[in-house]
Amino acid sequence: MPRLSEVIAALDALWPPASAEDWDAVGTVCGDPDQEVSRVLFAVDPVQEIVDEAVKLDADLLVTHHPLYLRGTTTVAASNFKGRVVHTLIKNDIALHVAHTNADRADPGVSDALAGALDLRVVRPLVPDPTDADGRRGLGRVCELDHPLTVREFAARAAERLPATAQGIRVAGDPEALVRTVAVSGGSGDSLFADVRAAGVDAFLTADLRHHPAAEFIAAHADSPLALLDAAHWATEWPWCELAAAQLDEISDRHGWDLRVHVSKTVTDPWNSHSPSPGAPN
Repeated sequence: MPRLSEVIAALDALWPPASAEDWDAVGTVCGDPDQEVSRVLFAVDPVQEIVDEAVKLDADLLVTHHPLYLRGTTTVAASNFKGRVVHTLIKNDIALHVAHTNADRADPGVSDALAGALDLRVVRPLVPDPTDADGRRGLGRVCELDHPLTVREFAARAAERLPATAQGIRVAGDPEALVRTVAVSGGSGDSLFADVRAAGVDAFLTADLRHHPAAEFIAAHADSPLALLDAAHWATEWPWCELAAAQLDEISDRHGWDLRVHVSKTVTDPWNSHSPSPGAPN
């Protein structure tokens, strides 16, 4: 069995920590570098129910996309939920490793996995990484459909292919407009509106679209309409867990590690129910 330090070195080669945003908190949160690793669990969120799942699975390593402590802390006391997470992990000899914006920028990364879940062909990054001479790394992806769909049909595809959430897919734009090219970005994407418009795509699928940025974007570009599709944050990033697990499986086979790699299917999206407004547009 490999040691934790060996597995982490392999993960850091996939998602170099140096490529993360300056504000981000990636890397190993807890764990003994010398401990042996035989079972790994991938998930989006380092929350208690995921940690409990790792305990039941007898995992040695939990890899999540979202950081546990993004803004730092002065305590890991078990009197708060993040402290309880740390206590549970350490008591059960489970390491926690985070790959966040470094996984967003990677090739392949979070948005590649999102595009794959939607059967889209990736053309290029939406926001290329200037340090990548090959032009493959960066935030978001510009994609092509295998054949044109209406906005309504593409939204239905997204609702069917992405993990089910209470939110589903919200749409802004003409439901009957044709979509041939799409920009996608896993996680919060309304900071990328200028890049989306410059890409000249027909639609943008992302998450966490806020009222004012979305409304202003639609109003400012009424002469060349572009559909916005807003999915649940968790749902747009979960496909990366399957991609990352497959990457670690390949590394394990290559090194003869015989790791058992799992992906959590626990829905940790915070919204758990939805009541449609009577008479609302569908």
